[in-house]
Amino acid sequence: MKIEKFDSLESTNKHCEALDLQKVEDFNCYWALAQTAGIGQRGNHWHSAPGRNLTFSLVLHPSFLPAARQFRLTQALSLALVDLLSTFNSQFPIHIKWPNDIYVRMTNTTEGSERHPYRKICGTLVSTRLQGDCIASAVCGIGLNVNQRRFPSWVPNPTSLALLTGSDHPLEPLLHRLLACIERRYRDLQSGLDPRQEYLAHLLNLGTSAQYLYHGKTITATITGVDPFGHLLLTAADGRPLTCAMKEIAYLPPSP
Repeated sequence: MKIEKFDSLESTNKHCEALDLQKVEDFNCYWALAQTAGIGQRGNHWHSAPGRNLTFSLVLHPSFLPAARQFRLTQALSLALVDLLSTFNSQFPIHIKWPNDIYVRMTNTTEGSERHPYRKICGTLVSTRLQGDCIASAVCGIGLNVNQRRFPSWVPNPTSLALLTGSDHPLEPLLHRLLACIERRYRDLQSGLDPRQEYLAHLLNLGTSAQYLYHGKTITATITGVDPFGHLLLTAADGRPLTCAMKEIAYLPPSP
C-alpha cells in the first residue's frame, strides 16, 4: 500500500483516471489536502474546506470480481466507512444512503434534528474499467467530512466527525485507519464473502415508506432491497414493484 500526498488537485479521481492504471499497484492511494473541482454523485460538485477533511482516491484491481457483480465493491467500501465511523460515537447510528453515501442519524436532542434527522458525513464515487467479463481496475474516490464545522448553505444537511465528537481528528492517522478498514472488507470480497445482507442492514429507509422523485414525479414508496446489479428495489404505494438505477430516482427528505 502506497500513499501519495498532494497539497492540491483538481480531483483525485480525475488524477487517477489520467494514469496508466495497468501500471498502478493495487491499493495505491492518492490523497489531496485540497480539491479545486471535487466530483460527487450525479455529477455534483463535492465541497471540502482545504486541509480540513479527507479527500482521496484508491486504485484497486479486483479482477476476481465478475463485471456483473461490481456493485459488491461499492457495498464493501460503504461497509468499511460504517466500520470506521461506528468506532467514534455509538450515540449516532450510521446509515448507507443508496447507493453509497454515508449518513448519520442525529439524536432528538441534536440541534436541527427535528428538521433533518439524517446528516451526510461521507460520499463515495467508484468508476471501473472492465477487461472481458471481469473488472480490470477501479478508482474509488472518498470524501469524508472530518474537521470542518461550517459548510456553505447549498450543501444539503452536512455533518462531520468534529461536529459529532466535539473535537478535531488528525487526518493522516485517520486515513490509515480507514484504509485498514477498506483492506479488511476487500479481502473479504476476495475470499468470496457476499456483503449484501450486511449492506442492507445499514440501508437508509429500508422497509420505511418515504417520498421519492421518480421520473420527474413525486411518489410514495418503500425500499425492499437492492438487486445484485445495484438497482434499488421498491414497492410503490399503489403496490407496483419498482427497479431503479441511480439516475431514475432520488430520495426527497421531509420538508423542514
